[in-house]
Amino acid sequence: MEHSLDPGLYIVATPIGNLGDITMRAVDVLRGVEAVACEDTRVTGKLMHHLGFKTRLIRYDDHAGEGDRERLLALMAEHPVALVSDAGTPLISDPGYRLVREARERGIAVTSLPGPSAAVVGMTLSGLPNDRFLFAGFLPNKAKAREDVLAELGAVRATLIFYETAPRLDAALTAIATHLPGREVSVARELTKKFEECRTGRPEDIAAHYAAHPPKGEIVLMIAPPSDAPDEALDVDALLRSELEVSKASQAAAKVAKATGLDRKTLYARALELR
Repeated sequence: MEHSLDPGLYIVATPIGNLGDITMRAVDVLRGVEAVACEDTRVTGKLMHHLGFKTRLIRYDDHAGEGDRERLLALMAEHPVALVSDAGTPLISDPGYRLVREARERGIAVTSLPGPSAAVVGMTLSGLPNDRFLFAGFLPNKAKAREDVLAELGAVRATLIFYETAPRLDAALTAIATHLPGREVSVARELTKKFEECRTGRPEDIAAHYAAHPPKGEIVLMIAPPSDAPDEALDVDALLRSELEVSKASQAAAKVAKATGLDRKTLYARALELR
């Protein structure tokens, strides 16, 4: 079978919901490759059926082993092979980076086709500061691990972007309200689809909304960066008193500093007064 594409690996972004978002270049590549490596052949099969292609599909997911990777590398050394995810841009919280790294190490050409990304679409809809943002994948499922991640990233002066699932959204919002008090959050869901929505506000208010209207679909959860100046609506003394109930003054100051972006030494002095 003759192809107009050169041998190598082609990283192809696919729609995150609306099939009309696929690029003309992506269509051309998917038409011309020898095979498509994908997370779920059923999901990618629907896209290929929509495009009218009968290209060979090869499953390549988180459970793929070294043997699976070797077979793909051997194939792309002789033929063009596409790598796609179930939705959006591959390798963004998806498997594949080892495949790309080993392909490059072996001198196999790697080409990436830009396209949809739920994290970027959510960021543009949120209304949160977008001059700096940090994508951090999925929040951990367990409460302690989730708290540790929020503590680690809470002081970063950038909007934080996470992927989340509908059943875990309430726990995530509750954790943000507890460990990053005063932060504005944004929840974007069903992106590019008929029932797309994006809600921005206090985590408590958004949690209350979704308690009454249980969400469905994939979710992008964003947290505003710490403020450079004290928020007039933020009761710093109340935050310190809450932390002082379970922590030493130094620890309470550190936690509130991470949550608000305020000066730690100033907060420590105030915590000593309140104690």
